[in-house]
Amino acid sequence: MRQANAQLQSDRRAEILEAARVCFARSGFHQTSMQEICAEAGMSPGNLYRYFRSKEAIIAGIAERDRAEVGQQFAHAELAPSFFAAIEPMLQHHFVERSQVDVALCAELVTESRRNPEIARIYQSFDADVRARLIGMLKKAAERGEIAADVDFEAAVSLLMTIAEGVWSQRASNPQFDPRPLVPLTMGVIRHVLRAST
Repeated sequence: MRQANAQLQSDRRAEILEAARVCFARSGFHQTSMQEICAEAGMSPGNLYRYFRSKEAIIAGIAERDRAEVGQQFAHAELAPSFFAAIEPMLQHHFVERSQVDVALCAELVTESRRNPEIARIYQSFDADVRARLIGMLKKAAERGEIAADVDFEAAVSLLMTIAEGVWSQRASNPQFDPRPLVPLTMGVIRHVLRAST
C-alpha cells in the first residue's frame, strides 16, 4: 500500500511539473499564478500546495527532473566509442529535438533569473553541473588522445554552451529558425577548437 501511495505522489508531482512547464512557457513565470497552474493540472490549490509551496519550488522540481534526465544522457554518452560520437547526438537532441515548450521555458527562466535570486541560484546550479560534466568528458577524451591535451577545457565548454544558448534563443524568438544545419557546423567548430586527432 505504501508503494502505491508513493507512486501516486510521484505521479501527481509529475503532473504538476508538466502543467507548470506549459503555463510558464505560455504566460511567463512572473505572470503565471498558482491558480493557473492548478487549473492546468486539474487540482485544487490546497492539493497543489501539499506538493509545492511556491512557484520557485516548482522550478526547483523541474530543474531536479531535468538534471536527472541530463544525468542519464551523460551516463549514456560514457558508453560511446569517442567524445565526438557522444556529443553529436546530444547536440541533435538539445538543438533540434527538444520541444518548443522546453525552449520557451528555458528562455523564460534565463529572463527571470536576472530579477529573481532564487531562480538565478537554481539556474546557475544546473548550469554548473552541466559544465562540470562536459569538462569531465573533455578530460577523458584528452587522456584517450582524441583531442589536444593543452586545450583550455573551460573555455571550450563555455563556447559550446554559448552556442547552445544562442540556438535556443533563436528557436524561442523566431518560429522560422531551422536549427538542423547548425549541428554539423557546431561539430566542425568543436573539432577545430579541440584540435581533434580524427
